[in-house]
Amino acid sequence: MQTFETIYARAAGRKGGSQALQALLARTKPETSTALQKIPDHRWLSAMSKSVFQAGFVWRVVENKWPAFEQVFKQFDPVSVAYLPDEAIDEMATNTDLIRHYKKLLATRNNASFLLEVAEQHGSASSYFASWPQSNFTGLLIDLKKRATRLGGTSAQYCLRGMGMNSFIMSGDVVKALHIAKVVSQTPTSQRDLKAVQAAFNSWSEESGLGLSHISRVLAMSVD
Repeated sequence: MQTFETIYARAAGRKGGSQALQALLARTKPETSTALQKIPDHRWLSAMSKSVFQAGFVWRVVENKWPAFEQVFKQFDPVSVAYLPDEAIDEMATNTDLIRHYKKLLATRNNASFLLEVAEQHGSASSYFASWPQSNFTGLLIDLKKRATRLGGTSAQYCLRGMGMNSFIMSGDVVKALHIAKVVSQTPTSQRDLKAVQAAFNSWSEESGLGLSHISRVLAMSVD
C-alpha cells in the first residue's frame, strides 16, 4: 500500500504545491463531537431525506424544492414523520411542489422511525452519530445500510459529510486513488473491502495526523 506521503505529494503536484493544496483542504472543516451533539434530531432527518432524494437526481432541483419538503414534513420532526398515515404519503406523491417518488417519500417515514430507535438507544440521534469513532466509520455506513432506508452506497457518505462529520466519500476519484494505492481493486461495497478501506484510512491518519475528510479530499485530488 502506498504511503500517504506519496499520495499527498502527487496531489500537491497536481494542485500547484503544498500551500495551494492546504488552502483547498481548509475549505473542509469537520465539526467537533461537541458541535455534532448539539444538532437537533430533525436536522439529521432532513439531511438524510435530502440525500435519499438527491441519489440519481439533479441536486439543484432537490435543493429548489426542499423548502416545500420542510413544510410538508413539518420541519422533519421525527415523531411527526414516523407516525404519518399511509394516506398522507399517498397525498404527498401527488403534490407537484415535491419530488413525487413514492418509495423515497416512504423512506423518509421509515428513517424517522429509525432515528427514534437510535434516540431511544443513545439519548438522541445526535449522540448516535457524534459518538461513532472515526476509526470505524465504515461500521456506521454498514449500520445505516442495514437499519435505515435507501442510505447505502454514497448517499449516507454525502449526508454525513454535509452534516460535518469527519468522514470519507468514495467518489469515483477516491476509488481510483484507492486502486492506485493498492487498497482495493474495485468500488468497495462488500464488508471485506470496506474494512480494507477503513484500515488504509486509519494508517494514513496515523501517518499524517489528518482526519478522514481531509485524507479523502487529498485522495480525490491526487488523480487525473
